[in-house]
Order: sequence, then structure tokens, then C-alpha cells
Amino acid sequence: MSSPSDRIAFVLSGGASLGAVQVGMLQALYERDIVPRLIVGTSVGAVNGAFIASRPQTVETATALAEIWRNVRRGQIFPLNPLSGLLGFLGSHDHLVPESGLRKLLVAHSQHLRLEQMPIEFHVVAVDVMSGEELLLSRGPVIDAVMASAAIPAVLPPVAWGHRTLMDGGVANNTPISHAVQLGAREIYVLASGHACALEQPPSSALGMALHALTLLTESRLVADVELHRDRAKLVVLPPPCPLGIQPIDFGHADELIERSLADARAFLDRGGAERPTSRARTHRQGQRQRGKKLAAAVG
Repeated sequence: MSSPSDRIAFVLSGGASLGAVQVGMLQALYERDIVPRLIVGTSVGAVNGAFIASRPQTVETATALAEIWRNVRRGQIFPLNPLSGLLGFLGSHDHLVPESGLRKLLVAHSQHLRLEQMPIEFHVVAVDVMSGEELLLSRGPVIDAVMASAAIPAVLPPVAWGHRTLMDGGVANNTPISHAVQLGAREIYVLASGHACALEQPPSSALGMALHALTLLTESRLVADVELHRDRAKLVVLPPPCPLGIQPIDFGHADELIERSLADARAFLDRGGAERPTSRARTHRQGQRQRGKKLAAAVG
């Protein structure tokens, strides 16, 4: 049992394809021997979290995750089927995209069947479809838990979990700092995927618009949570790339996202970013072109 002083947590946010950003952050942390005792993830953060929680906390693990991201394409995760889309629109289905692609990817890289079997303590956030209740899943089937946490409303189908039906945890808590605090973490590294803050024009597809809107809506919650919990634990908010013109539906830029986030995280940590007190989280401004405005912990 770890002591309170070494309860380091990694909190991984949602963000669809922007989850590749977390890979560069993980590599920078592992390079500096910063490793977690517990991991809490939402949506794509749960996907990444399941991978690293089941493996050694090393640069090699981050490298293996990067290789997966570099080979993933949108059609694997969001295989757009005109018939499924039409049925969803007409009300015959509650989703636009089948879950088969994401589930197949998770099964291919899963090393444990249940959450409680993970070598690193691992938790994921999901939401009850009927009640809107936010749930922390800590025991049970890994694949179903991660699928539930990543079940974007109206995009992917909700997931049966006992007597409940669950959907994307990002609806309630996209960056679950609060749960890491409640689980006893004393030092929390926040791996936020950010959002497309420098688009030249709005997303052109319904799926693209839905994912982009979700990332925008969850940003204010992150700012509020950093303010709320900064006196309860040491919070280190790693800066996501900014400006960023890549949509969360676009899986064709993983290499760029990984390299940019790795460089930014290295610079942030080497400048002592992890040691500076967090006073408030600043957000991107839509369309901004200057690098100075990024989601990071400001110096108090």
C-alpha cells in the first residue's frame, strides 16, 4: 500500500483524436522518472490509461502507444455507415457509428480482463444515461468500462453495465481531477488533450461538429476544477499544443501531435513547471495564433 506522500496520479482527459497529445506528455514524464501510482481517465483518456496501466511505466511503453496512434485512422474508430447514420437520424438507432472498430482496437491491445487486475491502480469515468449520474468505474471488465467511458452520446452506442446503461464520462467530467483527489492523490499530473483552437473554418460534418463542440464545452469545467482543487493537491497541468488547427475527428496527424506535445512537455518540465504553484488554468482563445495562450498552470 503506497503512503499518502507518494500517491502520484495521472489524470487523462477526453478529446477523441487529440488523445495523441497525451502520448508525448507521457514520454516526457517517463523520461524524468515521473510515474503514477494511480491513473484516472475519461473517454480517450480511458483508452490511453488502460494501455499504460497494464504495462511498465517506461519510455518504451509510451513508444509502443505512439506506434498504435500513428497507425490508427478515422475509419477504424468512427466507421461511417450511411445506413447506420440514417437509422440514427430516423430514431431506429441511438447512435451514428458502430462500436466494433474501437472495441476491436481495445481487445487487440488489452493485457488484463478486469480493472482490478491492473498493475497500476486504474479508474475510468462514465455517466448513467438515465439519471445523468457520474460514475467512477474501478472494478469490472476493462473493455466494457473503457467502451462506456468513450461512448460519445449519439455517436457511439451506450454500454450496458449491470442494471445501468452508460455513456461518455466527458459529459460530466472530462478531466477527472476530482476523482484523483478523492482517491488520495497528493500530486496530480493533468494530461489534457486541449482542443482545436485555431481552425480556419467550422467542422463540415455532423460528427466533426459534435466532437469539436464537446471539447469546447468541457474546457470550462477543467478551468473550474483546477481552481477548486489546487489547494487540496499539487496540480501540474501539462500544456497541450497551441495554436492547434486539428479537429478531434482527424486521426491523420498523430505524429505531429505527439512530437509537438513531447517538445512542449519537455520544455515545461525542464523549466520547472512541475514545481511552480498553480494559481489558475488559462484557456486557449478560439482562432488565436500566438503561442503564449495555452492551457497551462500559471505562475502564482
